[in-house]
Amino acid sequence: MPISGRSVEDLLPPFLRHGWIAREEGNRLYVTDRRRLPSEHVEVECRSTEDAARAIRDMVTQGGGPLEVALHALRLAYRRGEDIREAAALLSAARPTNSTMRRTLSAVLDEADCGKDLDEAIDEAFAYYDDLYDRVSDVGEALIGDGDGILTRCFPEHTFMLSVRKAVENGKDVTVYVPETRPYLQGARLTEPSLRAMGIRCFLITDAMGAHFMAEGKIDRFMTASDLVLSDRTVVNKTGTLSDAIAASFYGIPYYAFSLSIDREARRDAIIMESREGWGEPGSGARMLYPLFDMIPPELVTGIITKDGVI
Repeated sequence: MPISGRSVEDLLPPFLRHGWIAREEGNRLYVTDRRRLPSEHVEVECRSTEDAARAIRDMVTQGGGPLEVALHALRLAYRRGEDIREAAALLSAARPTNSTMRRTLSAVLDEADCGKDLDEAIDEAFAYYDDLYDRVSDVGEALIGDGDGILTRCFPEHTFMLSVRKAVENGKDVTVYVPETRPYLQGARLTEPSLRAMGIRCFLITDAMGAHFMAEGKIDRFMTASDLVLSDRTVVNKTGTLSDAIAASFYGIPYYAFSLSIDREARRDAIIMESREGWGEPGSGARMLYPLFDMIPPELVTGIITKDGVI
């Protein structure tokens, strides 16, 4: 539950508040470019559904950001008189690993087909997720002990941030260890500044240091968000999560993943694991392989944190 009567929005760091993630102005959508944070607050203007899908695909926003961007973009497509099912398909295809976004857009369209005003259905979806973040973070906060050192990965977004915030405000002494998360540096650019803005003690570390601090006894639990969770508790999350989960298992440290909605229909062999290929520093000639996600098998996962408890 929100602390001292404050809303979920009040407890979140600025980067995760609705107006920061994306905002509508007229028939245009403005998406905060997370690749430029924290040094610059720059917005990418989206004049069409294609622009919004491109912003998602090009990592202008990630994690929970694509869901909010997609809901805004669907509303604007509706107002422009576009085929909203085609718009939803285009947005969903921009981030195929994130099935929560696809299923949410589908649910909104189904409600519209049953006679509900689309604007109302989208507003209800935003309210639903705000309530969901609050409920899931209550479960997460209960798992955090006084004096805990917590390792995370990438930008664990609303549920993790709220869990740690609630733990600290409930008097628990917590330290968070934040890997940089290359190559887009979501940990360095988003997670560490967000924790610091909330007054949470945190340290920025390199991607390879998780096992080192586990061996030193500084890590009591490993907690991440998830881009996808299957019914067998397989977790899909940012690259680097698998190596940390293996190290946590070796050192007897529990690994918990937050999930807003478990995909009961997805199968391991059908998951689209997004990947990129590019080049290293200019002039170096180095080719780069960049898988976006790891698949973490259930035997490495202590529990999935959901609104209904830990499963």
